[in-house]
Amino acid sequence: MIDQCTQPLQAEEADKLCEACESLEEKLIVWTLLDTGMRISELCNLKAEQILRQKKAIRINGRKSQERVVPMSKRVQTLLDHYFAINNHWPVGTRQAQKIVKQVAEKAKLSRMVTPHTLRRTFFENFALQKGLSLADIKEILVQYRLRDKWNVRKPAVGSYDELFQALHDRTSSIGEI
Repeated sequence: MIDQCTQPLQAEEADKLCEACESLEEKLIVWTLLDTGMRISELCNLKAEQILRQKKAIRINGRKSQERVVPMSKRVQTLLDHYFAINNHWPVGTRQAQKIVKQVAEKAKLSRMVTPHTLRRTFFENFALQKGLSLADIKEILVQYRLRDKWNVRKPAVGSYDELFQALHDRTSSIGEI
């Protein structure tokens, strides 16, 4: 049996979680994780200069120092623009962000444990289902973009990366914009 906290949220659960966010800090953490698929450590190390406003994306130094670009939704871009207009660093560390996700899930009265990784899985699995892609397809497209971005190489992919990237950052949740 798969661990319950690694299972993605259903759309209704994700909406409840977003609606339960009250403070700017809660929205920054929950909405950004849910709308970008970032890892919690990547989020908590985020700096203003990583926001690529023109591309509507975030440049991330991920695991093993691999750099990649993730799209951001309009609501996340708005939140990050407002936050980084007056701040230089992320408001909390990894452990505190994990606690905030747990507290918001409790406020939302979700019947199961929710972790930052749950939000990452929700992003990828729900998006894959919406577009009819497998997780392997999305991984392949994102890996190939990282290669293309780093070395200006474009290899054939399972789908058009540019179309996927556009669809990802145009995506908004069913509860709308802030």
